[in-house]
Amino acid sequence: MAENFDKKSFDEKNFDKEKNFDKEKNFVSAVIYVHNAKERIGAFLSRVREVLEKNFEHAEIICVNDASDDGSADAIRACSRCAGNVGITLVTMSFFHGLELAMTAGVDLAIGDFVFEFDHAVMDYSPDTIMAVYRRALEGYDVVSASPDKKEKLSSRIFYRVFDRFSDYSYGMATESFRILSRRAINRVSSMNETILYRKALYAHCGLPIDTQKYEPVRPEGEAGGSSGRASDKRERAYRSGLAVDSLIVFTKIGYRFSMMMTVGMMLISIFVLGYTVITYLTAHPVEGWTTTVLFLAVSFFGLFGILTVIVKYLQLLIDMVFKRKHYSFENIEKLTK
Repeated sequence: MAENFDKKSFDEKNFDKEKNFDKEKNFVSAVIYVHNAKERIGAFLSRVREVLEKNFEHAEIICVNDASDDGSADAIRACSRCAGNVGITLVTMSFFHGLELAMTAGVDLAIGDFVFEFDHAVMDYSPDTIMAVYRRALEGYDVVSASPDKKEKLSSRIFYRVFDRFSDYSYGMATESFRILSRRAINRVSSMNETILYRKALYAHCGLPIDTQKYEPVRPEGEAGGSSGRASDKRERAYRSGLAVDSLIVFTKIGYRFSMMMTVGMMLISIFVLGYTVITYLTAHPVEGWTTTVLFLAVSFFGLFGILTVIVKYLQLLIDMVFKRKHYSFENIEKLTK
C-alpha cells in the first residue's frame, strides 16, 4: 500500500512538471480597463484568464474598475472564483479618472516582465491573437499592438490623419484593441514623462522598436448585431472626445499652425486695408468706410481670440502636467485570488 501511494504521488509530480514544461517562463501581467461593463466583463475576463493559464506558468490580471456603478465589480469577483494559477486583483478608483490615468494606475501596480493593456472589455478577436502579439514581442519589439483589419470610424480616421499630418512621429497610428509592453518600454515611458496624457503617442515616441499586428475581427462574445460595446457610457465618450482634443494640442503642431495661419492672415488683411485706405485718400474723396472697418475688426478679433484660445489651452495642460503628476487615487485594492 505504501509503495503504491508513493508511486502515485511521484507520478502526479511528474505530470505537473510535464504539464508546465511547454508553458512560457516569463511573468506576464494583464491590465483591463473596466467602466460600466457588467454585461461583458465576465466573458472577457474568463477568456483572458484561460489564455494566460494555458500558456504561462506565472501570470496576473489587474482589473481597474473606474468608478463603475452597474455592478461590474461583482461580476469580476464572481469570475475570479474560477481562477486557477492566475492571480486576479480588483483595483477600484475613488472617482472617475478616465482611460489614461486608470490604465496608468494599473500598469504601475503590474509586476510582469511583459504587460498586456486591454483598453476595452470587448474581445472582437480570436484568443490566439493574444499569444500571437506576445510571440511578436519576443522577436525584439518592445511595444506590439493588435489592430482590427477593418475600416475605421469616420471620427477615428479624421483624428489619426490629423495627428499623423501635424506630428513628428513616423509611426502611423490607428485604432488598437490591445497591446503588450516590455518592462523596458514601461521604464522608458516613465522616465520620459510621469504624466501620461496619451499613452499611444508616448509609446510611438519612446524610441524603442514597435510593431502592429492586424487581425480579422469577429463578433464580440455577448454582443448582438456586431456591436462593439466600446465607450457606451456618456461620461466615457465625453472623456475620450476631450482626450482627442488635448492630445492633438500637446503631441502635434496643429495649435501652432493655426496660430501662425491666423497671424499671417491678419497681417495680410491689415496690409490690404492700409493700401486701400492710402489709395482711396490719394485718388478719391474719402468716404466713411464703416463696412471695411467692421469687416477688418471682425476678422482681426476672430483671429486674436483663436490664438488666445490655443494659448490658454496650452497653459491649462502645462499646469495639469506640472502640478498633477500621477494624480490618481484608489478607493480599494482587492486581491481576489492568491
